[in-house]
Amino acid sequence: MSAPIYLDCAATTPVDARVARAMHDCLVSGTQFGNAASAHVYGREASRCIEAARAQVAALVGAEPDEIVFTSGATESNNLAILGCLRANADRGRHLITVRTEHKSVVDVCRRLERDGCSVSWLTPARDGRLDLAALAAALRPDTVLVSVMHVNNETGVIEDVAAVGALCRARGIAFHCDCAQSVGKLPVDLPQLGCDFAAFTAHKIYGPKGVGALYLRRGARALVQPLMFGGGQERGLHPGTLATHQIVGFGVAAELAAQALPADSARLAQLCEQLWQGVASLGGTHLNGAAAPRAAGIVNISFEGVQGESLLAGIGELAVSTGAACSSDSPDASYVLRALGRSTALAQSSLRFSPGRFTQAAEIDAASAVVRREVSRLRALSPAAAVPGVAGAGLRRVSGEAGGPAEDTWVRFDLAIAGDSVKEARFRALACPHTMEVARWLEGELPGRTRQRLIPGTPAAWATAHAVPVDKLGRLLVVEDALRACLTNWI
Repeated sequence: MSAPIYLDCAATTPVDARVARAMHDCLVSGTQFGNAASAHVYGREASRCIEAARAQVAALVGAEPDEIVFTSGATESNNLAILGCLRANADRGRHLITVRTEHKSVVDVCRRLERDGCSVSWLTPARDGRLDLAALAAALRPDTVLVSVMHVNNETGVIEDVAAVGALCRARGIAFHCDCAQSVGKLPVDLPQLGCDFAAFTAHKIYGPKGVGALYLRRGARALVQPLMFGGGQERGLHPGTLATHQIVGFGVAAELAAQALPADSARLAQLCEQLWQGVASLGGTHLNGAAAPRAAGIVNISFEGVQGESLLAGIGELAVSTGAACSSDSPDASYVLRALGRSTALAQSSLRFSPGRFTQAAEIDAASAVVRREVSRLRALSPAAAVPGVAGAGLRRVSGEAGGPAEDTWVRFDLAIAGDSVKEARFRALACPHTMEVARWLEGELPGRTRQRLIPGTPAAWATAHAVPVDKLGRLLVVEDALRACLTNWI
């Protein structure tokens, strides 16, 4: 089986071969393995490599090298900025403002601060995904010490007007933090012009290695943040510990390559995303999330009517895509970002995020569009909303039963062809998860030959065991049983 087409670069990017070579050379060099904190020649050589990379990273975001603090990634940078700022300014206030559509590494930090007694104002964006600046201004209070607003949304690609947010914060003397993980290297970014005091970004979103990121710390803003860890005093005391020279070197090369390729890559990614959207829009019942707002090239998030999200994702195994943010893709819950934009639970759950990258080819986009069209069409044909199949022939009568509904996460319908007191033929329709679909399909084969008294073969618990259905999905099998019981009720 060939590898799936990779369209999840918003989650992570493959390491560019030029980055890998630079990291390899750093690892096998006879002089660069030293501890950058050591005073001897090996330490000085490692330090030289790190400072060269710091300059490369700073140049990508319009900063000075001494404004770049290396961290383990954007999650640590976000935590350091938010928690560190609240700690450092506890005497001034304990109120911060953020947006409901932020990345989990911001949302969860703010929730933790709420549990610790801080006050958080959660702003809801407009339906296009952008923040209402008037609502932000109205939320500012005398005890507000920090505003945290991301630059590019990781699920929809919507670009926020962070320069306006930064100007508002600066005028009020309030620190401004920005999660720039999805914008750095993909948009022209000048952090000083955006008015950021703190900004987080990472190497693995720009074809660099995982495990290294950066916190931009504006000159003069060091007093606004306290460290979360303590140790050797590296990185201005904010990220203590021996620096991983090879990872930082890889980050630097990735940053330099991103700066060189940005104009061409941006135009190319925009074209690929438009090609993908046009390839699936012909299905009808498709919604481009964030369509009314400016969006970064490289992310296209589409909701599909009439399908169930888990089944859709399971059916497109030829593609590597996401149903939302990679950090929370294991969750069965609908995307909180799309729900905040007003999408129904059903639409939010049936959304796919496609994010092509530097190495994606136009032919792969065409292939991906064809896979999505195939699977959406197949699932819609299986939906109870589709035309009922003709199961009743001469001398047969039809009995139907359904349970659940289109607004719920499970909707199942059985259509039986009956002769006398026996099922001759059965068909199912379902808008449901793959486990539920599998059980319903198995029942479709089990029902012919069964009488009214023995119509239901076993129990949902037994079905779950036989088909390895997770415990948390058992409630959905109860809907399947209810649909069969409805057939009994209608068997007159």
